[in-house]
Amino acid sequence: MTRAESVLASGSGIVGRLRSPRAVSANDQDISARVHELLLLMYPPGPPMERRIDRRFAYPELIRLTPVLDDGRHLTEESIVVAGKSLSERGLGFYHPQPLPHRRVVASFHAGDERWLGLLVDLSWCRFAGYGWYESGGRFLDAVPAICPRRTQES
Repeated sequence: MTRAESVLASGSGIVGRLRSPRAVSANDQDISARVHELLLLMYPPGPPMERRIDRRFAYPELIRLTPVLDDGRHLTEESIVVAGKSLSERGLGFYHPQPLPHRRVVASFHAGDERWLGLLVDLSWCRFAGYGWYESGGRFLDAVPAICPRRTQES
C-alpha cells in the first residue's frame, strides 16, 4: 500500500477534509487519488516541522527584480519579473527561469492602483527546482523606492 493509499484509508489530515459525501465514479476516484497523492507530498500528515522563526505566507504574485551593483547603482535595463512563492517579515522566496548573476536586487511589489513598494534584498540561496525553473530567496535589507516598469504610450 502506498503512503497516499494508507492516508486515504485512514481519512486523516487534509485528505479527510477533501472527501465528498456524494457517490463517485471509478474515474472520479482515480482523479481524487492522484490529487490526494499530490497534496500529501505538499502536506504530509502530522505536525509540520518548521525551522524558521518567521511565519511565511504564500505570495503567488509577480515581483519585479532590479539588480543593484556594489556601488549602489541600479541596472534597470536588466530588470526581470519573477513569480513569487512566499513572503515573511524578513524575506521572500520566488521562482525564475535562469540563474541570477547578482547578489543584491530591489524587489518591487505592485501594491494596487499606481502604487509600488520597494525592498532591497540580499539573495542568499538558489536551487534548481526542476522543469527548467530555479527557486531563490533572500533577506530584506532596507525599504527603498520601488523601480516601477515604465508606462507605455498606449496606457
